Amino acid sequence: MAVRIAHRRSNRPQAGRARGRIDPARFHAPARSNTISATSVSCDPGLSQPTWSFDALPTYGPGASLADPLPALAPRQGALPATYREASAEELAARIRTAKATLGDRVVILGHFYQRDDIVEHADFLGDSFQLANAALTVQDAEAIVFCGVHFMAETADVLARPEQAVILPNLAAGCSMADMANIDDVEAAWEQILAAVADSPGDGRQPIIPVTYMNSAANLKAFCGRNGGIVCTSSNAAAVLQWAFERGQRVLFFPDQHLGRNTARAMGVPDEAMPMWNPALPLGGNSPQALADARVILWHGFCSVHRRFTVEQIARARAEYPGVRVIVHPECPAPVVDAADESGSTDYILKAVQGAKEPTTFAIGTEINMVSRLAAQHPEHTIFCLDPVVCPCSTMYRIHPGYLAWVLEELVAGRVVNRITVGDDASADARLALERMLAAVPSATPPGGKA
Repeated sequence: MAVRIAHRRSNRPQAGRARGRIDPARFHAPARSNTISATSVSCDPGLSQPTWSFDALPTYGPGASLADPLPALAPRQGALPATYREASAEELAARIRTAKATLGDRVVILGHFYQRDDIVEHADFLGDSFQLANAALTVQDAEAIVFCGVHFMAETADVLARPEQAVILPNLAAGCSMADMANIDDVEAAWEQILAAVADSPGDGRQPIIPVTYMNSAANLKAFCGRNGGIVCTSSNAAAVLQWAFERGQRVLFFPDQHLGRNTARAMGVPDEAMPMWNPALPLGGNSPQALADARVILWHGFCSVHRRFTVEQIARARAEYPGVRVIVHPECPAPVVDAADESGSTDYILKAVQGAKEPTTFAIGTEINMVSRLAAQHPEHTIFCLDPVVCPCSTMYRIHPGYLAWVLEELVAGRVVNRITVGDDASADARLALERMLAAVPSATPPGGKA
């Protein structure tokens, strides 16, 4: 369905700053001398090549996910017209600004914290996945939502948007290796096996098991949760979601990220022995029926390639080199890394921790490099560096290049919608139910300064 874009004027002022929580311009300040950078070492030489060089290849692209297997049916981005591939950075930025000014309030750009700076500067809303899901609900008047993130985020926006709104992903190849580690067939098979294994367990009025999927999952998995009494979570509200699930179920099946599930449940007092791992390649996920019956949280065998790079040794080295360093990591990191850090929390938690530091502080941060570098540039009063000395951005976020953003916006100016992401009616209603439950599970207001 075409979006009526080409012939209306905008009343929205083009001030170059975000309408959402954060002004991207504040993230664009030059780095100062007290910023530590590891730009001389890269995890993949492909990072220096044009993004579109990788779009036709059966990989996730350059970066930490390079070795992860790409599903056969994963979307591929078609060739970007030469005018965008050959344009300079300055020309692309000018074309994006011109297209935004022409489109005005008819289009809104959502950007994730992990996006590169030359995308962030054009975002109307900047945030983590929880904040951006909320933002998708607040732009009901826009005709098109351009989501500068990855595929599952655009799917979520489409589920929450009005039916006539077009949700656009600038680069269809921007997927997520973690999201692809759980698919609907494997999850449904696991569900049936677990229900059979716990059928004889004593009941207490609660469901035998509640499905919880991380936001980093396909829409059909969110729909699975919706129709089976489950819910979606983000790293911002995972504890609130697990509390919601424990009130309604004896157990939780948590997918696809084992680390977020484990770290959140451990912080809530769930022992490791009550959190068996489910490997979809093995009978009963590699567990005994008794282990499943005794479980509080059954963890899927999935992970984030970027956050799995952080180690206890990196933390020890940071503490040795910078006595008094404040170490904050994302809860997608392995449990030993979270245990060794001073704090763990979502991207928004990390942002607020840095913003809330009253005195000059040295921060060692374990999350995606684009966000860490941006925080370092924004806060020259602090010394901020990434725990991993090897620069390795989220390789799929990396695919959202200004060339693609300029292309989809100029197509909208011409009255054409490209790269529209649509969730079918069969999944949309159930997925929306699970997402609405997520949005109602408000994250804790615990201020930064301890374990999240």
